[in-house]
Amino acid sequence: MEDLQESTAGRLPGWRSNQGLPSLPEAHRSLRIPTNAKWFRKFLAFAGPGYMVAVGYMDPGNWATDIEGGSRFGYTLLSVILISNLMAILLQSLAGKLGIVTGKDLAQACRDNYSKPVVWGLWILCELAIAACDLAEVIGTAIALNLLFGLPLLYGVIITAVDVLLILILQNKGFRFLEMLIIVLIATIAVCFGIDLFLTGPNMGSVLTGYIPSAEVISNPQMLYVAIAILGATVMPHNLYLHSSIVQTRQFDQSAIGKRQAIKYMTWDSTIALTFALFINSAILIVSAAAFHTSGLTEVTDIGDAYHLLTPIVGTTLGSIMFAVALLASGQNSTLTGTLAGQIVMEGFINIRLKPWLRRLITRLIAIIPAVIVTAIYGDSGVQDLLIFSQVILSLQLPFAVVPLVKFTGSKIKMGEFANKTWINILAWVVTGIIITLNVYLLVQTITS
Repeated sequence: MEDLQESTAGRLPGWRSNQGLPSLPEAHRSLRIPTNAKWFRKFLAFAGPGYMVAVGYMDPGNWATDIEGGSRFGYTLLSVILISNLMAILLQSLAGKLGIVTGKDLAQACRDNYSKPVVWGLWILCELAIAACDLAEVIGTAIALNLLFGLPLLYGVIITAVDVLLILILQNKGFRFLEMLIIVLIATIAVCFGIDLFLTGPNMGSVLTGYIPSAEVISNPQMLYVAIAILGATVMPHNLYLHSSIVQTRQFDQSAIGKRQAIKYMTWDSTIALTFALFINSAILIVSAAAFHTSGLTEVTDIGDAYHLLTPIVGTTLGSIMFAVALLASGQNSTLTGTLAGQIVMEGFINIRLKPWLRRLITRLIAIIPAVIVTAIYGDSGVQDLLIFSQVILSLQLPFAVVPLVKFTGSKIKMGEFANKTWINILAWVVTGIIITLNVYLLVQTITS
């Protein structure tokens, strides 16, 4: 009862209701922040949520789009990865600030602000996005198991249902343990791709040029389609809900000074973590461009093909092994945060609280059923197409998470003195406009093609 009272204390008057359980109640304000410690120790105490969010920016869905982008268009789409990452840094900082200032996650804020039909619509769209993301994790993990151990894709897809047990075990060990495990898996992915970058030896001049935006990205319909898929795979809509919740796991001071300090450390945490994500996403595309595009293999869009082609190109099996190990770590990492995101949006939007194992099982089954059907009927190529399509779904859902976030954090009524500064508000709406424009274009192209 004390925790509930503490969680509702200090909230701003611009919200209709401050009642109800806090976001992610089993972990809410469970991690202490040292009060008299130096800034570095305080920063370490706040560090963690950013890396959990960064996981979504390097999941198996990113692999499919980055590999295709690198093999077909060389280093050109590195600029899209950079711009997407900068958008993500801005939007995730706003999501974290919303949670810290209001004590509500984004889903709870939507439920408080909108009518029931709108809330249910937003919830359904968000669940579709999570299912699409989970689909990418299922397929990615199955592909990694197939590449490393020769396990048929169909069996690999079915085996991924077992990770429900893994989630239950990890959740019982505490939230900090989850964060540390995720950081270790991110480090594993970074080391693996560091080795692959060394083995492929990309041209650094071409890499740096790739980060400069090119008009061809807009004028070339095929390139634009992949670019929008990269955007959908990079800026993950459910991560905005996740971040606004997990920043509340810290016991920061609820005064204005305490919240301001929490926002500062949260922003550092997410920015540093997303910079790691930028490195890993870039590395996937760079390895693909250096290994395949420069060798004339411009049609490598399949993760399995990339794995098998790496060995003869770099001259050692180490490149392919590192590639598959990183993919497996990526799939498992995304599984952990996907579970939390699913729980947060269901509880936040419609206030339905299921046991974690049941919520996870439902989410995973929604992803496994189409994956099993497509794998059984169409085989490896169908799985790859499904992976790309899942990222397009994520991109289409993104505006429905971004618009409420920018609206809430820009409101002085709802955020008080913590409302976005004018220049941040303008920038946030420009980013929102770009996302909506690209998604409308994608929808038109899909309908008319």
